[in-house]
Amino acid sequence: MPILVRAAEREDVPALVRLRLANAERHVQLDPAIYRVPDVEAVRRHFEEVLAAEPKVLILVAEAVGEVVGMVEVVLLADPPDHQILVPRRAAEIHTVVLDGHRGEGVGAALLMAAEKAAAERGVLIIYAGIFAPNKGAVRFYSSAGFGPRGTLLSKEQGAPSAG
Repeated sequence: MPILVRAAEREDVPALVRLRLANAERHVQLDPAIYRVPDVEAVRRHFEEVLAAEPKVLILVAEAVGEVVGMVEVVLLADPPDHQILVPRRAAEIHTVVLDGHRGEGVGAALLMAAEKAAAERGVLIIYAGIFAPNKGAVRFYSSAGFGPRGTLLSKEQGAPSAG
C-alpha cells in the first residue's frame, strides 16, 4: 500500500483531532493515572493555532488510500541559555501517531523518516522521544528506528499543595 507523507494543512484539522483522541484513548488504557483524553475543542484549537503560526511545531501527515492514517509532530526546542552547562545543539521532541488499523504497515516508519529529514533541514541535531514506561510499543518502535537512551529522567510526584 503506497503511503504519502506530506505537511499538514488546515483542511487536515479534523483528521488530526481524530488521531490525537484515538492516541489518547489508547494511552488511557495503558495507564489512566498518567494519561487522559483531552477536550475535543482544545485539541481542535491547538491544531488550528499550530498550523496558522510560525512553525515551532512541524506536523506531517501520512495518507494511505486517500485517508489520513497517521501524523508526526516535531516540536522544536529552544537552545539551552548561555548560563547553562549543556553545549547548545538544536533539538526537537517527536510524537508519532498511527491509527490502530494501520499499525505494522510502514506508516510510522514513513512518518519518522520524513520527520527526521524535515528536522535536519531545520538544523536539528538531536531528536527526543519522551516515552513513559508503560508504553512498551512506543519504546520498541523508536528503538527499532535507532533511538536510544540519553540520560535518565527521574520524577517524584508531590502531594497537592495544602491550603494555608
